[in-house]
Parts: sequence; C-alpha cells; structure tokens
Amino acid sequence: MNQFHASNIKNIALTGHHSSGKTSLAEALLHLAGASDRFGKVTDGTTVCDFDAEEIKRKSSLSTALAGFACEDYWINLLDTPGILDFAGEQLSGIAAADTVLIAVSAKSGVRVGTKKAFAAAQQMGKSTMFAITKIDDKDANFYNVLTELKTVFGPTVCPVVVPIIEKSEITGFINLIEMQAYKYDAKGKKTEIPMPAEVTTEHDYRLEGLRTAISEAVAETDEALMEKFFEGEEFTQKELIDGIHAGMNKGQITPVVCTSAATLAGVDMLLKEFGLLVPAANEVRPAEATAGEEIVEIHCDASEPLAALVCKTVADPFVGKMSYIKVLSGKLSADATVINSRTGSEEKIGKLYTLLGKKQTEVKEAEAGDIVAAVKIGALTGDTLCAPGRVASAEMPAFPLPCYSMAVRAKNQGDESKISAGMSRLTEEDPTLRYAQDTNTKEQILSGLGEQHLEIAVAKLSAKFGAEVRLTEPQIAYRETIRKKVEAEGKHKKQSGGHGQYGHVKIAFEPCVSDELIFEEKVFGGSVPKNYFPAVEKGLQESVRKGVLSGCPVVGVKAILLDGSYHPVDSSEMAFKMAASIAYKEGMKNADPVMLEPISTLVVTAPDENTGDIMGELNKRRGRVLGMEPVGKGETAITAEVPDREMHDFALYLRQVTRGMGSFTLEFLRYEPLPANLLSEVIASIAANSES
Repeated sequence: MNQFHASNIKNIALTGHHSSGKTSLAEALLHLAGASDRFGKVTDGTTVCDFDAEEIKRKSSLSTALAGFACEDYWINLLDTPGILDFAGEQLSGIAAADTVLIAVSAKSGVRVGTKKAFAAAQQMGKSTMFAITKIDDKDANFYNVLTELKTVFGPTVCPVVVPIIEKSEITGFINLIEMQAYKYDAKGKKTEIPMPAEVTTEHDYRLEGLRTAISEAVAETDEALMEKFFEGEEFTQKELIDGIHAGMNKGQITPVVCTSAATLAGVDMLLKEFGLLVPAANEVRPAEATAGEEIVEIHCDASEPLAALVCKTVADPFVGKMSYIKVLSGKLSADATVINSRTGSEEKIGKLYTLLGKKQTEVKEAEAGDIVAAVKIGALTGDTLCAPGRVASAEMPAFPLPCYSMAVRAKNQGDESKISAGMSRLTEEDPTLRYAQDTNTKEQILSGLGEQHLEIAVAKLSAKFGAEVRLTEPQIAYRETIRKKVEAEGKHKKQSGGHGQYGHVKIAFEPCVSDELIFEEKVFGGSVPKNYFPAVEKGLQESVRKGVLSGCPVVGVKAILLDGSYHPVDSSEMAFKMAASIAYKEGMKNADPVMLEPISTLVVTAPDENTGDIMGELNKRRGRVLGMEPVGKGETAITAEVPDREMHDFALYLRQVTRGMGSFTLEFLRYEPLPANLLSEVIASIAANSES
C-alpha cells in the first residue's frame, strides 16, 4: 500500500513533441528506480507505458499512461503523455493531473511545435516546468544549440543544471552544476566521478564560469537575501542553490534543464535525483480553485481537509469496464467510500482503488491528498469532482480543443448499429475531444476529432474493443434548394375505377420568401375548395418540399398560396387534394427558376503571423471571403472569413501542415447562399452517388 503523504508525493507529466523520446525516458526512469525489472523498448513494444495494442502496433503513445513508483523517500506519479497533435486532449489531461511538467526535447531536433504547446499549457495551468534534453547520445545531437534555442524561445527562466562535457564532438562526461562535480557513464549506465574539466565545450561560448553564474543569477531572483548575497560576490552554498531552484520552479521563475540518454541511461540517475531535490511536492503547489455555488473556494492539498478529488481521465475497457484516473486534491479517498459527484449532485459508490504502473494494477485501501489512483466502474466522467458531503465544490479541468475534422461513419456489417453506438459512447467518454452524433440535416452518423489519425485510432479501438467494423466516408453537405421567381401552377388528381373515384384540383402560387420552412396561405374565394380540404393541401406541400426538383434536397424559402381549385361532392377526399397539391408543387418548382443553396459558415483562424499570407491565399482558392484580420497574443493573428462548407472538409489538415501544428480555427454556420452554376452538375452527381451507396 502506498504510505506516502503529500509532502513526499511528486506528480510529473512527461510531455513534448512526437518522437522526442518521452516513453523511452519514462522506461529508463522506471528501470533505474527499480520499478520495472526489464528495460523495455518502444520499437519492441515492451515498454511499461505503451501497453495498448494500437500503441504497440504504431510504436507511438496514443493515450496518457500512469506509472506510480517509489524512489528513495518519494512516491512519483509519472504521467507519460502523447506528443502527436491529434491527441492533445490526452496531453492536457496529464498536465491537469500533474504538478510539474517535464518537457522532453530531442537534442537532435530541438524546439518544435509540441515543445511550445506543452510549455504553453503548463504555463496556462500554473504548473512548474522542467526541460530534459533527450537522445544526447545521437550522432547528430547538439546539446548547446538546443540550450540556446530554449533560452531564445522560452526566455531567461531557462536554467541549465546538468550539461555534457564535449571533446572533439564527442560527449565524454556530464557535469552537475549544482554539485559542481563531473561524471562519466559506462555502457551499462553506471556512473563514476571524474575530474572537473576546464571547459565543457569549445564549439560554443559556454564556459563553466558562465553556466554557474547563470544558475546563481536565476536563484538570486527568487529571494531578496540571496540577491543581496549575489551582488556582494559571495558564492551560494549547494543547499542555497537547491532551495533556490526548488522555490523558483514552484513560482514559475526557473525552468531547469538536464540532459539524458534513455538508451544508455546516461544522466537518468541525476534526473531522478533532481525529482527529489528540485521538483515541488504535491502540498507545495498553489491550492486548486473550485466553485461552490457562486463562490470560488481554495482546495488545499491537506489530508485533514474534506475530500475533493478530480476525475482527470477515463479509460474505456470492454472487460474491466470504465476505469477513472482520480487526482485526490484534498482529504482522503477510501475504497468502498460514498462520495458526492458535484456535477450531478448524486452519490457515487467507490469500489476498489488501485495504483497503476502502466497496465499493472496494485490494490490500495486509501489515497491521501496529492496522490493519483484509479477506480473502476464508477459513473463519473472526465472533469467531474468527487466530494465529501459536507463540502461540495467543482474543480475545473482545462478547456479541451474542439473537434475540427469529421467523417461519416457507416457500418460494414448489417445489424452492427447498436454495437457501434454503444462502443462510440464509451470512446467519447474516454476522449473529450471526440464527438459522435447524427447530423440532423443529412441523417448521417458523424465522428469528429482533431485529425485523420485521431479518427483512424478511434475506429481501430471500436473494432478491437467492441467488435464493430465501420468505414469512414466524407460527410455529405447539407445542401438546400429554393426558387427565384413567382409562378402559378395547377394540380389535378382525377381517378375513376368504379364506385367512388378520386378528385382533387388546386391552383397554387409559389413565390420566394425568407424562411427555413414552407409558408402556406389560402386566398380561395367562393368555396371552390372547401375549407376542410385546406389542411390536406398544406400537408401535401409540406411533404413535397422535403425533396427539391434539382437534386432531391430539402426546399427552403418558399411561400405557397392556394388560390383556386374545384371539388367533387362525392369523389373528393383529403388524399385526392393532397395528391393534387403534390402535382402542383412539382410543376411549379420546375418553372420557378430553382437553384441549389450551399451552407456558408463563419471561419476564425488563429495562426502565426508568418503564415497569414498563405492562409488567406488558400481561403481565396476555397471560395472564401476574408472579412478582416487582427493581432491576438504574441506573434499570432486571427483571420475572419466567410467560407462554403463544401470547401472546408480537409482545412484542418491543411492548416496543421502550413502552420506546423500552431494554427487553430472555429467554424460556425452562418447562412445559405446560391451554389455557383459551374458546380451544379458536380454536386447533383455527388448527391445521386451518395443516395445509391
């Protein structure tokens, strides 16, 4: 059982760009700490944190994994998050549960989009940050280039703590700048102390004196007494450096930088040591804010306070059931306890609790404030707060990115619809950035997410976990039809077959109007059409406007006025007048200059300044109309435009490519406009093909 208290719990989210070495670093940390008895590899599919079948197959992290382990006097909850941009929601869940964000940066690739996004998310949520420059053993690695880039992009808070010794482009050792001691590692990652070199590199102007001064300056900024000592030229003691960096991390004033090689284990032991010395404990971070009624309350990480626990992630498993990752914000969460869900106000019965090491579960009886555990088969959703009855408050999760890429879902096998619906319901519970709903206009089932790979993985999980096979197709556009001129049309339904016949006769005027529905009026004089048949005429027209004469799309913007007609005292009936109205509709619509309408939406794109020209050019190609631009944030511009939905299906993929993942957009329906004549035949053919498939 985990007996650690909040002062000895460190919650660390491992983030960064895709392929920056996060999972390999997590594996090295777990192996070196003795939590894992084998040293797994991503390429072999044997790591602790990438245990899902799709992750093993694709050799990439697709969801946040929790690995809790003891290291000396501390309990570390390591949350290994995906770096692929399609799974940004998973990364946000991991950062929300953590207190410190460790950002992996490849010594080969340097600062990339995922680096910036992880740092920005950490800053926004008020988390302390730390950089680990990984893959230091790569032949193309350049630690000091990357360190310079980190300082340039993220500012003076970046502070090197562990740096490599480079001789003739080869790394011959590492220096811990806090201890001012040098080490080298053998092929098995075993460390031995070596003499301090005169310099650490000759390729850049990084001198030991300058690196040590940089740490001292950063530490001096955290305390007035230390600042005074620094200006007097006194050296800081090792304890003062550790305490200063520790305090600076907690205040967001210092972001330490270490370097490691997960493959050779070089530097990994020093990173573990810095976790214990520098990373703030769970009870040292600022209190969580929660809403209790109309009040904002602070929730302190204290086991003696009433329970408040945040459900930060949900996992759908067809065998175990729903598993929820829970961060205990205050108080104690006990197995078999009854708690209040602040969102629903109802009671939740907690069953068994587990600590997780990847997929390995260890049952615990209780979790104290600051810890992260898993519970199974509870009704709570991601973002819910579980509380003691005496203090019901709602803590906030970060705002997840909205889905921006959609595909229509079609069952491969008849009769699978219920399995698909149930599976998708579980998957959308697991992933707040995934949506599955019916389009009310086209009646298609639409799956929406953050990109192609996101939907592809969702479909793969649907098949593997819930046995439902589907195919994805491009969603249909909700076209409409309308008319552009006023016409009159006559409809007569007459049928004689022995006995009572059928007779209905109407004369109707059709004219354009501003309305999403058919407007019906009657101006019949002299009783040529009895009043009791007016509802039948209207019903016949209402059914008819469901299909236009051009492509069978619904008709809008039409006003129908019943002018005249005739009836038979014996043969007339409601059905006959309904049929007559339908005949008049078909005749009238053909002559009323029918036109196809396409949906137009308001697009707001936020992108780096250097990409605005390319984006506006692309919008023009997509028949968009740019309405304006305005600066938002640092180095970003928001472009507002009106765009046809028909041209926007793959815009999310284009924007990600041109902005390298830094762009985002919202799309909101605005109105319908006439479809250009040159596209009419293509659209009609497309609608016909979809109706046949």
